[in-house]
Amino acid sequence: MTLAMLGFTIEDFFLKKATQVVPLGEVLIISGIFGFIFFTACSCVAKQKIVYREIFTPILYVRSIFEVSGRIFYALAIALMPITNASAILQATPIVVVLGAVVFLNEKVGWRRWGAIIFGFLGVVLVIQPGTEGFNIFSIFAVLGMIGFAGRDIATRMSPVNMSNFQLGSFGFLMVLISGTIITIFNSIFFTSNPIWVSISAENGGFILGNCIAGVIAYQCLTIAMRNGAISFVTPFRYVRVLFALLFGVIFLGEDPNNLVLWGSFIVIISEIYIVLRQEYIKTRKA
Repeated sequence: MTLAMLGFTIEDFFLKKATQVVPLGEVLIISGIFGFIFFTACSCVAKQKIVYREIFTPILYVRSIFEVSGRIFYALAIALMPITNASAILQATPIVVVLGAVVFLNEKVGWRRWGAIIFGFLGVVLVIQPGTEGFNIFSIFAVLGMIGFAGRDIATRMSPVNMSNFQLGSFGFLMVLISGTIITIFNSIFFTSNPIWVSISAENGGFILGNCIAGVIAYQCLTIAMRNGAISFVTPFRYVRVLFALLFGVIFLGEDPNNLVLWGSFIVIISEIYIVLRQEYIKTRKA
């Protein structure tokens, strides 16, 4: 999960750099094609089916809807607001995912870990800064993206067990391709003055390639974490994305987060550390 969060932060960084010139829909379409081809090739090498009946199961339909909505709204957030703030808002995902795990997967979560997760969520509220001058209207896109990704993660855990991670990866990046197509069609209808497809320079091509590679690695790591680890334990590791985003935003993008963003990020990181230590204590006591 930690590697996935680093990968997604790098993916966000390259997405933000690329979309300064290249339309968002175009970047997502290219990324979707790249990831789909990569994971399909992996399935071929592993002698796995490319087309499988499980793709038509209801849970994968649900997963697809959440995947597409999460991709569209979070990509818009990354393109339109500081990467530090958008990534911090996304860290509200654990409380939604853990709630889903309790309701749908019958996982047991004690009051201490619930308290730590809620404490981390309060840190995210500090980052959003509702009602203050630091509030960014585009934060709503990050919130909607967070809900989409939380639903996707729960559905990933509930996906058919005989589907491999490579097959899920192919399916996931097909949703990225669909997301980019939806954005492109939307722009062509409602924003006719804006280009929907442009020629790509070598520099922007490098940004898009970096986005594609980081996205593939991150997606594979996330799928492994969500399918094999206890959701209530691995999910809080998402909080480390706040630290990665802060470093990338300040060092590479020249962002200047205010004190509320910094304190909010600090709170979610402290929350994550406590959850990890609490889980290790429980395991030691049971042993």
